Amino acid sequence: MEQTWRWFGPEDAIRLPHVRQAGASGIVTALHHIPYGVVWTVEEIEKRKAMIAEDASLGLRWSVVESLPVSEPIKLGEGDLEPLFDNYRQSLRNLAACGITTVCYNFMPVLDWTRTQLAYPLPGGGRALRFNAHEYAAFDCFILERPGAEDEHAPEVMARAREWFDGASEDDKRRLLANIMAGLPGAFDRYDAPGLRRMLDRYKGMTRDGLRETLARFLREVIPTAEEVGIRMCIHPDDPPRPLLGLPRVVGSADDLAFITGAVPSDANGITFCTGSLGAGVDNDVPALAKRFAGHIKFAHLRNVAKEPDGSFMEADHLGGDVDMVSVVTTLLEEQKRRLDAGRADWRIPFRPDHGHELLDDIGKPTHPGYPMIGRLRGLAEIRGIMTAVSALRQLPV
Repeated sequence: MEQTWRWFGPEDAIRLPHVRQAGASGIVTALHHIPYGVVWTVEEIEKRKAMIAEDASLGLRWSVVESLPVSEPIKLGEGDLEPLFDNYRQSLRNLAACGITTVCYNFMPVLDWTRTQLAYPLPGGGRALRFNAHEYAAFDCFILERPGAEDEHAPEVMARAREWFDGASEDDKRRLLANIMAGLPGAFDRYDAPGLRRMLDRYKGMTRDGLRETLARFLREVIPTAEEVGIRMCIHPDDPPRPLLGLPRVVGSADDLAFITGAVPSDANGITFCTGSLGAGVDNDVPALAKRFAGHIKFAHLRNVAKEPDGSFMEADHLGGDVDMVSVVTTLLEEQKRRLDAGRADWRIPFRPDHGHELLDDIGKPTHPGYPMIGRLRGLAEIRGIMTAVSALRQLPV
């Protein structure tokens, strides 16, 4: 498995030599400065590639694009979409021409990953990302004031939400909004409460079946081009995999993944297997999902979550939480062996340690939420240990 690291480009507080020190060789990055729907030119792609490869002694390469964003009108099925599809297809062609052939993307409406706390205190002084069901309900019902929202939250959660809201300062409420908006680093759209209401209004009437159809249309439009140029598209699961703010979500269960991979059957139509996103789903057996969809996995995000009965969850240690990471890594190594035995040149599955805790000297540094250096380095080291042990025991290629 190729060890990779998400790097947010020249503005990232974590520098490329630090990535090499962590033991990664593949860089996962995107051209965040280019607005959604605009073509990624060969010039811009090569500029980022050159930046990554500038110090040859580091041995780094741009391994995975994360993400090539899908514009909101495509998710909505709104207006004349052909220019947006044309631009997306051209970006894929340009990436392939530059030798970058794994593209992660998501299809989450409006918001990306969603948390209510970005610095939840841990024993010993570390800090973690956390989703509190009552804070989310307070935002949904009392700050956003979404019509009908109260009916979507359990009575006990609503009681705690009211208590939180009544005791919250204006700074607390602003912080909660900022935390909920923090999920997509580099995003061009950041909303205040009125702006978010207006965005949600555009989705009025959008059903789960409707969003599935706009996703299927997107796949029909872009997968043939990806197949033609040798790109592996890999969709990222919803995080968390449940409806949010009245918005349907359609990438969060075995049924969803089966629908997606069956909508346009192609080796170019793959999955980013995120153990944390899928692990936040109450009904998801993550090791079983890994086994069932192993042949479709083109990229993996390895992290862990600990769920609570009211729907809350927090980022756990990479080898803690609810997901059996040893089982998942074993499945990925076995899938690699199958691909290698089949003679595939692209047999290795890139993975990265996802969201880490803020630890030690990282606390308070200006890194993106969920992406500190030391917490991810710890996660990568732990996963590397699993890989080494499983590979030795089962004679599987790493």
